[in-house]
Amino acid sequence: MKGKILFLTGLGLGYVLGTRAGRERYEQIKTSAQRLWNDPRVQRQVDTVGDFVKDKAPEVVEFVSDGAKKVAAQVTGGKSGASKSAPKSTTASTTAASSTAKAGSSTGTKSPAAGSRPAGSSSGTS
Repeated sequence: MKGKILFLTGLGLGYVLGTRAGRERYEQIKTSAQRLWNDPRVQRQVDTVGDFVKDKAPEVVEFVSDGAKKVAAQVTGGKSGASKSAPKSTTASTTAASSTAKAGSSTGTKSPAAGSRPAGSSSGTS
C-alpha cells in the first residue's frame, strides 16, 4: 500500500512538473489535490494514521534503542552495560531482542583482528 501511494504521488508530481499544458492545467491539478486532501474521509484517515503513529512511537524508540545498545556492545567488545539491563515485560522488547539477536547471528562473518590485513595486501609503503 505504501508503495502504491508513493508511486501515485511521484506520478502526480512528475506530471505537474513535466506538463507543457501551462499554468491553467497546473491550477486545475492543484485545486483537485486540495479538494482531495480537504475531503473529510481523507482527513479521518490522516487522523487515524496520526493516532496510530503516536501509539507505536514509544515501541519503535525502545526497539531502536535496544538495537543500538546491542550493536554498540558488539562493536566495543561487550564492554557496555547494554547486556546487563533487565529485560522488560512488553512483547515489543521481546520481539525486538529476538529480531536483533537473529540479525546479529545470521551474518556469520568474522572480523579480522585489529591491524591485520588480508593476504596479498600491502601496507602502502614500497
